[in-house]
Amino acid sequence: MSTVAMNPLNPLLAVTTGLPLFDAILPEHVGPAIEALLAQNATALEVAVSPETPADYDSLARTLSVATERFGRAWGAVGHLQAVADTPELRAAYNEALPKVTEFFTRLGADERLYAKYKAIANHPSAASLSTARQQVLKHSLRDFVLSGAELQGEAKTRFAQIQEELAALSQKFSEHVLDATDSFATYVSAEELAGVPEDVIAATRGAAEAEDKAGHKLTLHMPVYWPVMQYAKNRALRQQLYTAYVTRACEAGPMERDNGPVMADILRLRQEEAQLLGYANYAEVSLVPKMAESPAQVIDFLSDLARRARPYAEKDLAELRDFAAKELDLHDLQSWDVSFASEKLKEARYAFSDLEVKQYFTEPKVLAGLFKIIESLFDVTIRPDSAPVWHPSVRFYRIERTTTDQGTERTELVGQFYLDPYARPGKRPGAWMDDVRGRWLRADSGTLQTPVAHLVCNFPAPVGEQPALLTHDDVQTLFHEFGHGLHHMLTQVSELGVSGISGVEWDAVELPSQFMENFCWEWAVLKHMTAHVETAEPLPRALFDKMIAAKNFQSGLMTLRQVEFSLLDMRLHGEAGSEAHVQQIIDAVRAEFAVLMPPAFNRFQHTFSHIFAGGYAAGYYSYKWAELLSADAWSAFEEEGVDNPATGLRFRREILEAGSARDAIDNFKAFRGRAPTIDALLRHQGMA
Repeated sequence: MSTVAMNPLNPLLAVTTGLPLFDAILPEHVGPAIEALLAQNATALEVAVSPETPADYDSLARTLSVATERFGRAWGAVGHLQAVADTPELRAAYNEALPKVTEFFTRLGADERLYAKYKAIANHPSAASLSTARQQVLKHSLRDFVLSGAELQGEAKTRFAQIQEELAALSQKFSEHVLDATDSFATYVSAEELAGVPEDVIAATRGAAEAEDKAGHKLTLHMPVYWPVMQYAKNRALRQQLYTAYVTRACEAGPMERDNGPVMADILRLRQEEAQLLGYANYAEVSLVPKMAESPAQVIDFLSDLARRARPYAEKDLAELRDFAAKELDLHDLQSWDVSFASEKLKEARYAFSDLEVKQYFTEPKVLAGLFKIIESLFDVTIRPDSAPVWHPSVRFYRIERTTTDQGTERTELVGQFYLDPYARPGKRPGAWMDDVRGRWLRADSGTLQTPVAHLVCNFPAPVGEQPALLTHDDVQTLFHEFGHGLHHMLTQVSELGVSGISGVEWDAVELPSQFMENFCWEWAVLKHMTAHVETAEPLPRALFDKMIAAKNFQSGLMTLRQVEFSLLDMRLHGEAGSEAHVQQIIDAVRAEFAVLMPPAFNRFQHTFSHIFAGGYAAGYYSYKWAELLSADAWSAFEEEGVDNPATGLRFRREILEAGSARDAIDNFKAFRGRAPTIDALLRHQGMA
């Protein structure tokens, strides 16, 4: 196979370590690297589909998978940097390359010649002797070829490819608008206006103002600032100001060039057109083909049933909140910007503690050490600091190792590695996520084992002065959640690229390990070892923990209905032709049927609903509740057998974390639990049994 000459000075083309050279990648490297890799991959595709390349699994992997995997890693590094260290120059380089990258992978997925090769492999008698993992790769590949338009012809095929390019550009634009709208807001207030806000937030906002040579305190819409203000600020006008700015980001109320309204409409219209080209009635049907759920109707039934069960609890939650706000806070007309503040005050009054009090015990170093200890003891691995080039000084790199004994000789092997980027900063996308850098793979070119590497990204408040970062209990759960995804990716023992780790896992099951890990945040045996008061170093008092447990399901009815509302909105937007013309009307209709707490008319949360418009959850947001059912039922095994039972932990590792998608997710679950999942544990865990 001929190859394109690679510039060894371009860090995106360096392959010496297998890890991205994040500290060396510059915007000017993107274009030349992508051009070179596109040329290499185009050549590899032509060789793969030529008569000289036999229709067998290994030949295709050596010819094509090696090239596409390298391309994917380089493009992944660019996309990652654009999400965590955005600059105008990097964004421009990314957007210039995006259509070319999208065009190639669209063409690859729809190539009739390549599809024919895969069908020949799958239909050959020798396919029966392939490993289970390879058979699963073939099954997924044939399905994905169809969903990628491989069976389309003529104008339909051309139009399908155009749609993919347009959707990629629109999703990127949606994400940019959210980031820019979030970064562009700032207001400066006096210390008096921040009465009630935690001291560490006051110090951080004062430091942010001083860094700009401005007086007072700089407030932004980034979560480490926005959320504590909404939760604790006594100044109602300030809460209203920030709330209004937050829920009107990237909408018609701001600069026209950042309005995501037209972007959403175009995305929905194009997805509907794509579905019809593929022979489906709507995009929701397309989205569910590779998922556990069988139809939009099944999903809607599941969500409606959950809403019906949760509604009495939600109505009770809201009635109690309104009564408390009126009697104790003199808020007789409870508004959306009052809800977080009043809820926190009600929780303090009812359970005699506050999130602020709890936060003093969760210093980031102690939490991280506690998390690592759980992972090590339960899954029989060791986590150690490691070194790699990073994109920001606060980013760390670690390795996961496993020690085995063979005939009396101990051997330590590398299992996986991960980057941890914990803190919020300008130019970094909001939220928290896990992404893969590379997957576990018995490489087709060298026969060596490539170990997996992951990104774990959060947006916690950074340390202030000499004080370590303080995490809320919600922050701690977020950290455990993302590590659940990371463990799913890194602990896999499957060595076929398409089904190792999180690759190929059904989208509505991929949240199982992440939501499962959150349960440890509610175990006394765990928390007492991962807390230390920021001033006294004393661990979390048992009495305070007991109050936290008592408050665990505080407003769970309201929160469940909120997630159901988002999920049903997502399914309706993607399940109804013409939805792009009346997005707000659909939202209003869903709320009228299912919500008990109505936001103001100016709320435009959908304009920043990145999960479904820029994050892969289109007609899939229900996955959080679907997988929560799975994770609650999986956790009930630990409740029955012991939270720290190593046998249960190793069974979970073997049947869920190590298995990747070499088996269907339902089979992984049954192998761990010994039966099909039920909703009982979910309702019980949320206090709605």
